[in-house]
Amino acid sequence: MTQTVRAAVFPVAGRGTRFLPATKASPKEMLPIVDKPLIQYAVEEAVSAGATKLVFVTGASKRAIEDHFDTDAELERALMQSGKDRLLESIRNIVPPGVSCVYIRQGEPLGLGHAVLCARPAVGDEPFFVHLADDLIAGQPGCLKQMADEFAGHGGSVIAVETVPREHTSSYGIVAVDESDRNRITQIVEKPAPEDAPSNSAVVGRYLLAPEIFGKLENTGRGAGGEIQLTDGIADMLDERAVYAYSFRGTRYDCGSKLGYLKATVAYGLEHDDAGAPFRTFLEETICE
Repeated sequence: MTQTVRAAVFPVAGRGTRFLPATKASPKEMLPIVDKPLIQYAVEEAVSAGATKLVFVTGASKRAIEDHFDTDAELERALMQSGKDRLLESIRNIVPPGVSCVYIRQGEPLGLGHAVLCARPAVGDEPFFVHLADDLIAGQPGCLKQMADEFAGHGGSVIAVETVPREHTSSYGIVAVDESDRNRITQIVEKPAPEDAPSNSAVVGRYLLAPEIFGKLENTGRGAGGEIQLTDGIADMLDERAVYAYSFRGTRYDCGSKLGYLKATVAYGLEHDDAGAPFRTFLEETICE
């Protein structure tokens, strides 16, 4: 019987240097796409996939994330007294009933693999999601729900992948798969040069991992960039546990880059209930000038 995935891990300890000075005092995960921060989109996706425990692996200057998901009684009271019921509802349900938040400090910035390992006490011996908030994926259902459905079919770990131009492989983990076995991963390499890449199928910021990954990460040395790479831990697991590549349905926006962030802002702005129509008019008028 396939286990239910109840925990979602959000590695949010990074400094977000590509967005300085905006991220000097505010976490990159709190950058807004229209009127919601990236981390809230991430949480909504995880909750819609069935997660009831949200594990945030944080670092210095990340207190704003904890404050965002906490209750602000004073603000709620002010909105209630002002009759701003719609706004009140929008902040009351950021964390739904029955969903808990856990915050764990990553003492040193030793990489994604180390951040995931830090979550072990909160996750325990169960499969879990890993969600990188700066990879925003618009899809119905959400990417993690698609992956949970895939997991229910075979019980193996699932990694979201996307085809990228071969000249970009050095920016991603790259996988090779056995297409005859439901795209079971046979090789995974962190940031290979184009001539060394086993394919152009790139890992993006969504994982559904078996708890055995923790044991692998404990014994994983520092890899690319001098960091403990999650990719290396997954590679060590391939001979013992099935790991599958999953081509998700949806559009990915790399909000870790300025261009990707701007694209996401435009795409989500055009779909916004209040601002969408006038924003579209503005863009059409601006483009036609």
